[in-house]
Amino acid sequence: MNISRIIISIFLACILVLSCATQAIAFCGFYVGGADAKLFNKASQVVIARNGDQTILTMANDFQGAVKDFAMVVPVPVAIKREQVHVGKRIAIEKLDAFSQPRLVEYFDPNPCATQFNESVGDASKVAPAAPMASRNRAPAGRDGVTVEDTFKVNEYEIVILSAKESKGLETWLRRSGYNIPKGASALLSPYIKQNLKFFVAKIDLKEFDKSGYKLLRPLQIAYESPKFMLPIRLGMINARGDQDLVVYILSPKGRAELTNYRTVKIPTDKAIPEYVKSEFGEFYKSTFQKVYEREQKKVAFLEYAWNVSNCDPCSSDPPTATELKEVGVFWQNSGDISKPSFPSRRRSISSGNTFITRLHVRYTRDKFPEDLMFQETGNQENFQGRYVMNHPFKGNLSCEAGKKYQRTLRTRLEQEAGTLANLTGWSIRDINRKIDFSITQPKKAEANTQFWQNVWKEN
Repeated sequence: MNISRIIISIFLACILVLSCATQAIAFCGFYVGGADAKLFNKASQVVIARNGDQTILTMANDFQGAVKDFAMVVPVPVAIKREQVHVGKRIAIEKLDAFSQPRLVEYFDPNPCATQFNESVGDASKVAPAAPMASRNRAPAGRDGVTVEDTFKVNEYEIVILSAKESKGLETWLRRSGYNIPKGASALLSPYIKQNLKFFVAKIDLKEFDKSGYKLLRPLQIAYESPKFMLPIRLGMINARGDQDLVVYILSPKGRAELTNYRTVKIPTDKAIPEYVKSEFGEFYKSTFQKVYEREQKKVAFLEYAWNVSNCDPCSSDPPTATELKEVGVFWQNSGDISKPSFPSRRRSISSGNTFITRLHVRYTRDKFPEDLMFQETGNQENFQGRYVMNHPFKGNLSCEAGKKYQRTLRTRLEQEAGTLANLTGWSIRDINRKIDFSITQPKKAEANTQFWQNVWKEN
């Protein structure tokens, strides 16, 4: 079936890969589980490779709970077919994440007493079971007003496509079929039913999962064509605890992608911070993000990275390879309609030179983000990255006049870095100052005298 004419919105945006009970990732539908499984969302990632109206959407699942309890419900505008769904590889998403993440850049002060010095630059940023499958044939609407439009399997995933006449009936059908629906689902399902949308329900075939040998659920991919460029996030709030984090990686041959219904703000960048932050970079960035999130009244998206995938300056990791770009959906070097086949051949090479990545980070709640996310492509190829600078002081012999002058100015610099860190994170300036070694700003007379006498004893 040619899907080039099917109008499909970006909907399955936010499911991520199963993790060993350490975290659960939010998505644009909601998790459901058998029996009394307590499942909740926390964060999500999605890769959108888009050129014009053609899109390949890659989602990775991170789910808290037993694999047998995994299931999800996501609204879709049309009945999805088997040939539109594919199972991808998680490592490609991880590579894209590492490449575009905020980074810490290290510089080393030269020896002020030397006529020549080497400067090196580094990067420390590396710093109870669900219901059985329904019949393949389209089933007529039951007493709950729910119709089974289609069922199919994609590797370890079992998928049911539903339509419904009203939200309470859909909720009742899901509960009777063994799904533990979060409270409040009916109210949020209702607007999608009024738009005549279908519902994509996925769960795991345990035998297939065990045969696969994988410990984590693999990403799902969907290929489609649509002028609509949007991402529903409202259902992902049903069983969420607190704020939801969503990171969207948008790949395009043109340039940046932007939100049209919410403001996009650049995260703070190019800030000099104390060298001890190297061992605390994760906590530093979390605090920095939270501070700017609150400053912007919790209702904007944040740009964390925008750059051509073929290069970076500085790099937080090696750029994705052509194969890795294919794994996250880059298709514009392939000929033909993306629906024939739905996914690009792995045998063809892809140049990353015309692939631009936009990394957007959204932290949202129901009251601050009442609408789904609406995007647009642009030709803007201005580079941006979240970058924080750490300057290591020179700690060698500073007995020359230039060295003494360097020490006198170094304290002012360290104090400025401490103030910057406090402003970025909201951390206590007193606690920050305790972790900074201000002793290097003073001449080491005692050490010099000790060295003098050691030399005297050697001479005698």
